[in-house]
Amino acid sequence: MASTLTMSGADLAPDTRADGDRSSLGRLAIAVLAVLLVVMMVVSMTTGASGASAWTIIRGWFGFAPEHAEQALRDHAVIYNIRLPRMLLGVMVGAALAVSGLLMQGLFRNPLADPGLVGVSAGAGLGAVSIIVLGTTMLAPLTAFLGIYALQLASFAGGLVTTFLLYRVATRSGQTAIATMLLAGIAIAALAGAITGVMVYIATDSQLRDLTFWGLGSLSGANWTKIAASGPIIAVALVVASFLAKGLNALTLGEATAAHLGVPVQRFKILTILAVAGATGASVAVSGGIGFVGIVVPHLLRLVIGPDHRYLLPATALLGASFLLAADAVSRVVVAPAELPIGIITAAFGGPFFLWILLRRRAAFAW
Repeated sequence: MASTLTMSGADLAPDTRADGDRSSLGRLAIAVLAVLLVVMMVVSMTTGASGASAWTIIRGWFGFAPEHAEQALRDHAVIYNIRLPRMLLGVMVGAALAVSGLLMQGLFRNPLADPGLVGVSAGAGLGAVSIIVLGTTMLAPLTAFLGIYALQLASFAGGLVTTFLLYRVATRSGQTAIATMLLAGIAIAALAGAITGVMVYIATDSQLRDLTFWGLGSLSGANWTKIAASGPIIAVALVVASFLAKGLNALTLGEATAAHLGVPVQRFKILTILAVAGATGASVAVSGGIGFVGIVVPHLLRLVIGPDHRYLLPATALLGASFLLAADAVSRVVVAPAELPIGIITAAFGGPFFLWILLRRRAAFAW
């Protein structure tokens, strides 16, 4: 017994030092990413086709009179009514999508789990499209009852149903099969896409144009009403996610081990699914189909700071917000004065990255 304890202590010593190094690296990464997010928020506030100057606003805060009052009023309107809500929406959506991907990867113990890849975003999109197309006819009473929250709650419900369905299909006896999860995600996404196609078919011309741009993903429609409707749902989901780090760490050891460590596994799974559905649903409702954020950001951070969710969760939220603000800034300048849908930017970056992940792990996926 004594020799066993001695051997265990010797074996654990290097790991302990490594964990200490990773913890320091995790805290440093969070501090650096917080600074990066502030920089990207400034870039977002100063980027745009109108040429409005945030500097004019900042000078006004400190009591300096504007040199050109008329231009100052115009800049004030652009900054406060367009760029500020757009920047805040980018922060919320980027953080929500990235954290959703991390939660799903932790829940399924699968690096390929992402709301966009396994059908959750498609389900949330179906809920949003249903309100857009049927909100003034068949679903008019529901839309009137829910008010400005109708789109967000419908999207949340769609994401919740698809996440729960995916989990039930892919999990058996507490074990989630990788191949089953991906194939079930493809089937669920195809089914949601088919029903969405019916909605698009019966949509009016104006609704069809809205749906086309919404499907490509964009922050161009950001306003204070959308922030008021989606912000509380995303905020609650992110707060809930912040309490899931230790449970996700325990779950990486297996459900049985997590239960022995005191994690109420079934209740923990339901809470995680609700957080994913809330963050994804509210994000999809206001920004459309922005893919790959949830798989690119967590993987980049795992390579740097390791798998400890205590550091991964805040770091993922910060980098996800910065990543989406950067993609939005690119979308505004690459074809200025027009705007490229942001989903095209994230897909152009995320697609090759996803292939790189598959090539690195192809031995593990040789089913």
